[in-house]
Amino acid sequence: MPVLHIPPLMRDLTGGRPQVRVRGQTVGEAIEALDAAYPGTKARLCEGERLAPGLAVAVDGRRAAQGLHTPLGEESEVRFLPAVAGG
Repeated sequence: MPVLHIPPLMRDLTGGRPQVRVRGQTVGEAIEALDAAYPGTKARLCEGERLAPGLAVAVDGRRAAQGLHTPLGEESEVRFLPAVAGG
């Protein structure tokens, strides 16, 4: 099962757990499973059917350009990061 790395400011929802393993073939499915186990997590990660503004996701060390539709492997690692804008 993929492992989701929980940002420090969200660990109050996961009982302090820094990582959680959940089922899911995409980032979106994994977030749904995370929210089923730890209610309120999806509301902090998503806005509607998109990642929350100012948030990016990386899968296996690479920025996930497909967002919630990014496919996951059985051993994928998912990290939620503040989106960085430059100019």
